[in-house]
Amino acid sequence: MAFPLYSSTQQYSSSIVQFKSSISGSTKTRNVRVIRCESKEPSKQSSRKLEVGSPIIVVEAPRMIKTADSVPCLRVNSGLVNPGDVGRIVSRKPMDVWAVRLAIGTYLIDGKYFKPLELED
Repeated sequence: MAFPLYSSTQQYSSSIVQFKSSISGSTKTRNVRVIRCESKEPSKQSSRKLEVGSPIIVVEAPRMIKTADSVPCLRVNSGLVNPGDVGRIVSRKPMDVWAVRLAIGTYLIDGKYFKPLELED
């Protein structure tokens, strides 16, 4: 999800950093502008409570799926994982990839394809 740059909820700060490099005896100074963009709105990542054992629901079917076995197998998703499937998080992997236990097995699924399932008491 991308946020528009013209939104009034974002703050911009910039600073100029000087780099000095000496190549073959001559010193050169370069000014580089660093821009940081921050949003006042709470991020979706911090509001998501994903942890091991959390129930999830698939919101979009991934095109490719990878098994979470000791020897993973990458295959085309031919209707194995569908939107609306419910599962539980088994473990966390790098780069927002999660091992999710579904009814058909355990698969490595990117976090953009599912959301936490809110269970009503």
